[in-house]
Amino acid sequence: MKDLKPHQIVTELDKYIIGQNDAKKSVAVALRNRWRRRQLEPDLQDEIAPKNIILIGPTGVGKTEIARRLANLTDSPFYKVEASKFTEVGYVGRDVESMIRDLVELTVNMLKGRQQEAVQEKALKIARERVLDILLPSQKSNPEFGFDTGGETSQKPDDNTSEHTRKKLGKMLDDGKLDGRKIDIDVQEKNMPMVEIFSNAGMEEMGINMKDMLGNFMPKNTKSRNVKVKEALALIAQEEAAHLVDMEEVKNDAITMVEQSGIIFVDEIDKIAGKDKSHGPEVSKEGVQRDLLPIVEGSSVPTKYGTVKTDHILFIASGAFHVSKPSDLIPELQGRFPIRVELSSLGASEFARILTEPKNALVLQYIALLRTEGVQLSFTQEAVDRIAQIAVEVNSSMENIGARRLHTLMERLLEEILFDAPDVAETMITIDADFVEKQLADIARNQDLSRYIL
Repeated sequence: MKDLKPHQIVTELDKYIIGQNDAKKSVAVALRNRWRRRQLEPDLQDEIAPKNIILIGPTGVGKTEIARRLANLTDSPFYKVEASKFTEVGYVGRDVESMIRDLVELTVNMLKGRQQEAVQEKALKIARERVLDILLPSQKSNPEFGFDTGGETSQKPDDNTSEHTRKKLGKMLDDGKLDGRKIDIDVQEKNMPMVEIFSNAGMEEMGINMKDMLGNFMPKNTKSRNVKVKEALALIAQEEAAHLVDMEEVKNDAITMVEQSGIIFVDEIDKIAGKDKSHGPEVSKEGVQRDLLPIVEGSSVPTKYGTVKTDHILFIASGAFHVSKPSDLIPELQGRFPIRVELSSLGASEFARILTEPKNALVLQYIALLRTEGVQLSFTQEAVDRIAQIAVEVNSSMENIGARRLHTLMERLLEEILFDAPDVAETMITIDADFVEKQLADIARNQDLSRYIL
């Protein structure tokens, strides 16, 4: 995990997310506390539990974006799940422990990829020698060479010539002069028939990994392919890099990383809050909460890579809580999310900043897209302010979907320009307030029309 200070974390989040300073500070403090805990004595480390967070706010205000940017900021194992996708134990569907298994799987793949990059140079050297062996077969494997009447290998006069030829071929290979030549190579096939088994607990919980088990019994099939030398080098290097990776080390490191610095973002937690009004054999919201509780409190979850303890995994939950409220969660689960941050609704000033300030600002995206067609697009400040104002008006008269409304408005605003861009003769287009008014104002005022279009 990168050891960023809280101010650095907030500064990085500011590049992509407008406002919501309270949420940014809470997340920054929680991440820094992970680093602080690791500096303590081992006995005290075990006693300090992470302070889980609930982000409360309407859709489109930045809850998920904060979590997504955190994943890019820190080197922590990160996984996003939706609480509404889970079912309680006893029903067909995903159980809550699957989030831990998925997080471990992602971390293993990440560390495996890093190790493969680390041994890439060595793998390329091995691939180079294997390609040279194909281009210039060894005399030892050629029955025409190396046997005298006594049955012992004899030194042929042209052995030095063969070595010289290999060096010459090697130089040509390094210079790329042989890239276009085709050779036959044997590559492992990955077409083993997979048996998908659905169960609540998952097969790995029973100590059985069907893929690995069948893989050990089934012979590894190889397939001969006729490819160019350049492609052959890449294929063989990839295969060799996989062989050079120490999977035991990867598994152990992955479990340690997940246990000590893992972050799970549980979205739509409000969807499992509240009392169930229906009766009968239906999936219970409280049932999912009860299943989620031991994971958040700290328990041992078996995975195919080993048992993972969830005691120090940081959980960040979020929800709009339009219908329900945080107090509708079962008391035990409420207690495991001691930090609650309310994200504010966005107004016209925030929308105007969202359109222009972030690194991935919508205005910048459309300018870049149209530049590929040779069209120079520009926006006046009045146009940006008017778009923001219309977004507020539409959100207030219909469903409030926050900053996502800007995507709809911008696409509608520039629809004709985007359509005609390849054929337009005009290369400089300026979007002003009058253009915005002409394209959007009538739609925004017409409630029936805006209900379908915006």
